[in-house]
Amino acid sequence: MNKAAREIITPHPKMSLTIPQGMAPVEFFNSPANLKNLAEENGLFRTPENLLMYRKLIGHSVEFDTSIILDTSKRILDPLGRPVRRDQMAQKQKKVWNQMTRIVFEYMLENYPDPAQHLVLCGEASLDATWPLNKPGVPSIRMIHNHFMVFPMLDLENADYANPTDQNLTDSGHHSLFLRHLSDVYHEFLEVLDLQILSPISTTESAIKLTGYPQGLPSWELKDGAERLSDQYFWHEYEQVLLGFLDFYSTFFSMVSTGDPQVPAQANFPQQIREVLLENSRFKRIARDLREKLIQDPLFANEIRWRPAYKQVLYRDDEGRLIVTISQNSVGNAITELLGIVVKRVEDEAAYAAAEPGLVGRLLEARDRLNYANLGEIIAAPSWATGEFVPKGN
Repeated sequence: MNKAAREIITPHPKMSLTIPQGMAPVEFFNSPANLKNLAEENGLFRTPENLLMYRKLIGHSVEFDTSIILDTSKRILDPLGRPVRRDQMAQKQKKVWNQMTRIVFEYMLENYPDPAQHLVLCGEASLDATWPLNKPGVPSIRMIHNHFMVFPMLDLENADYANPTDQNLTDSGHHSLFLRHLSDVYHEFLEVLDLQILSPISTTESAIKLTGYPQGLPSWELKDGAERLSDQYFWHEYEQVLLGFLDFYSTFFSMVSTGDPQVPAQANFPQQIREVLLENSRFKRIARDLREKLIQDPLFANEIRWRPAYKQVLYRDDEGRLIVTISQNSVGNAITELLGIVVKRVEDEAAYAAAEPGLVGRLLEARDRLNYANLGEIIAAPSWATGEFVPKGN
């Protein structure tokens, strides 16, 4: 069997909401009106910090698929003023965010214990003040989110090979910038992180063997596995990985923007920036070359995310190890594509209806754990008003 990215077909039901004429679907799905509907129709759990867990109706997997977002849409009306990264959260929000991530991820590991049978992952991303302001369909959610998914390995094995030139895969399009052109200095820069629980591991060793992804990204193994998820120091180190990435990204794109090599004002590791990045001739040359390309190519320029855009993923590899990796987040890029999984969503009400009772049942079980931890309040959406799944119309 060839090692290659896969394209998996995932059914979804027909959307009950009507998209206003002249409005693109991505604009509507990320509008305040749809956010309200999302919580009312598919909401599962909300905390006092406005962390909202909900069912992904048009999602990636019908095995297990849920998201948690920091829903500040009512409190902060300016989309550009909303937190889009974990480092922008209040300390209490971040603490509860970490607790919810741990609880849902532990649920997935317990219910899907065999890495040969299921791929388990969660991916956090900036969503999305980083989206180019002049790009069509600019999302208005602009809030950090974490996405929890499980894929049966048999489904991935039986899936068709994805188009290897798909620009959303991490080794193609301009998303390859860090991987192909800056990989060495990227790895060297992140060596500054003083990590005790996370241990560096090459993606050659930890990549999903079926797909061969992720490819060439800085990655770390979580020592002692799942039992460390309850260790607060793990979450400190998880944060350090993000802060290191943000410094690298900000320094590079600041140089692309202005042409001047300088330490960003809010740098977390300023000395490392000076010594590793600003003294690296290749780093500066790639920034200069990219700057010139942006000046000459308006289409390419429209794809750039000037603010730090990332995907930070925690996944279980084929050996059962828990792996952390982090990558640049290109426009249109999905969490799953970091692991070589391209999801094609198709409207198929019958297929979704067959999978829905099991999917919702598992989501409610995961929600019960959050409720047991006394983190917030359950949401009684129409399809699970009494805590059990009831198909629409029944």
